[in-house]
Amino acid sequence: MYNTKSRYALMAIFGVSALVSLYYNQYQLAAIAGFLCLFVLWTHFKHSSVLLASKHFKNADYDKAAEILNEVGNPDRLAKNRRGYYEFMRANIALQREDFDTAERHFQIASRFPLGGKNDKAFVLIHLANLALRKKDGERAKAYIAKAKELATTSRAQEIIKIIEKEANNLA
Repeated sequence: MYNTKSRYALMAIFGVSALVSLYYNQYQLAAIAGFLCLFVLWTHFKHSSVLLASKHFKNADYDKAAEILNEVGNPDRLAKNRRGYYEFMRANIALQREDFDTAERHFQIASRFPLGGKNDKAFVLIHLANLALRKKDGERAKAYIAKAKELATTSRAQEIIKIIEKEANNLA
């Protein structure tokens, strides 16, 4: 749960430790330090700061979460389980800022990756249906709702689906 600068500092510490260990002919310590440096580098690309951003996101500090998510250089390199959360947070932050086109794009990407469970995936589809209703596209909203019905497990999600379904039917 480090940000980018902290990871770079850790890599530097492990790299210097490996070099010092090599200088003193401590090859096992150098190997361990080198391995730790490579491990931190791997986690930087595969996990990045998504977990740290989720901490701020859960506390409704969306500006800080967005700032931390901006540290992710290339989201395509993230692990599949992290990419879903990355896109989900990006979409919700865009919703908070009322940037509906960006939110829709991020929700669509998030729907392709694994999230916490079926219900989380259902909420992504509910958001997409709601955004389709905002654009007065009842057919797309119905398609998203049909998929969300299959995944929704909580009564709250099912109630929201019923409300959106009524509104989509009113558009037709």
